[in-house]
Amino acid sequence: MRLLEQSDAYAQSLYPAESNHLVDISALEKPSVAFFVARHEGEIVGCCALVDAGDGTAEIKRMFVDPEARGLKIGRRLLERIEAQGRDAGLSVIRLETGIYQPEAIGLYRTAGYADIGPFGTYQPDPLSLFMEKRMA
Repeated sequence: MRLLEQSDAYAQSLYPAESNHLVDISALEKPSVAFFVARHEGEIVGCCALVDAGDGTAEIKRMFVDPEARGLKIGRRLLERIEAQGRDAGLSVIRLETGIYQPEAIGLYRTAGYADIGPFGTYQPDPLSLFMEKRMA
């Protein structure tokens, strides 16, 4: 909960409400969601969710690393775990939405092979959003 609250506050400090596409706890508790945490020295320092759309695709949601743990490659490890989950589930594509004011996140996704796409699902075009996807082998 602490990380999700930090994530909310961080997103709200960067973007107006209409550009924040956060999902609440109840959405993360559904059977179609795989939720992961990362620990460092016994403390939870990162989290992310993979939301299966039921059509061979899934979306990364709530990817966040505690600012105190940044630089430890926690985000990369979480992303690798999500991708492994996607491959194991037989997904063809993993997608995400992130904000343009998060260059570290954008860099992580691009380095991992995510490519820019247009809005997907229920998203509408937003100049503050960047949409990306990666095809699973």
